[in-house]
Amino acid sequence: MRMGLLGVPRMLTGRIDTAGAKLAFLLMIATIPVVLVGLVLHLTGLDDAMRSVAVIGWSMLIFGLVLYWADQRGPQVQKAEGWNTRDAIILGLWQAVALIPGTSRSGITITGARFLGYDRQSAARIAMLMSIPTIAASGVLLGVDALVSAKLAALRDGAIAAAFAFVAALAALSLMMRLLQSVSFTPYVIYRVVLGVVLLWIAYA
Repeated sequence: MRMGLLGVPRMLTGRIDTAGAKLAFLLMIATIPVVLVGLVLHLTGLDDAMRSVAVIGWSMLIFGLVLYWADQRGPQVQKAEGWNTRDAIILGLWQAVALIPGTSRSGITITGARFLGYDRQSAARIAMLMSIPTIAASGVLLGVDALVSAKLAALRDGAIAAAFAFVAALAALSLMMRLLQSVSFTPYVIYRVVLGVVLLWIAYA
């Protein structure tokens, strides 16, 4: 994370000649899809239209099973150090899917990374790195909305929510990386499937 921040100035001047600058560039590339899709959903109001118990339930269930399939079938031949432009674009598209309510941003990014052949810890590490600019971009969008509507209270609440989301995401992924030293993603998959089934039962009961 620190290396990527230090590489931002060189990346902005077009010099992708250090590990930090390369990481900053790849994170920028990986963030573009979720920003563009997020803007479209926000401007069209589709983001609110998709927020229902049924959509969340199906997302929890389906993407939990997809993660299980990716984790069981995907080879573990690539490391985070080998992350490249092509994979950054692909994982950026996977991350955009997380805009569907109920889809875990880290979970869907890890799913894409496992399909690409990254080992479990590398997949979690890449997901953690990708979360930083994505959460920052979300915070900026909330801030712009609050300023446009002149709701300073909303700006304050948005900043607090973004900060908590950032800390929670990093804590969850750090814990996951520790657990991956001894277990697979299966416990997380079971949690998503069970919760998804419960939500679907509530939605259609």
